[in-house]
Amino acid sequence: MTHCPGFRAAAMGRSSTFVGLGIDAEPNLPLAEDLMEFISLPQERARVHALTQSSPGVCWDRLLFSAKEAVFKIWFPLAERELDFAEADIRIDPDSGTFSARLLVLGPTADGERIEGFNGRWLSRQGILLTVIALRRTTGR
Repeated sequence: MTHCPGFRAAAMGRSSTFVGLGIDAEPNLPLAEDLMEFISLPQERARVHALTQSSPGVCWDRLLFSAKEAVFKIWFPLAERELDFAEADIRIDPDSGTFSARLLVLGPTADGERIEGFNGRWLSRQGILLTVIALRRTTGR
């Protein structure tokens, strides 16, 4: 589940198909400057700066935050522990509407395989940023 002013959403899927789902929505507004230091890695800040220069219509800092929130929402039920902002490196692809999260800590296992990261999708529409991760099962259940 996720919500922000003017938007609410929930995602669900069959447990036989998905290991987990993560969804987050945020307003397409800049983050407070002091938050960027707290939620991001130096390389993520550099990438966000470059994206802001080339495509100013999206608040890339807020999109980074939203992607990290989606990662946390899929991570926590699998790992049964919190994931710090500095424990996942997010790369946003502005052209494909996708992002990837590389875990910088040992990931949990799912379907007998160690999770090293997640791939998700993002969307910017009507003042809202939405990020979603759907981790499909690799084996039948």
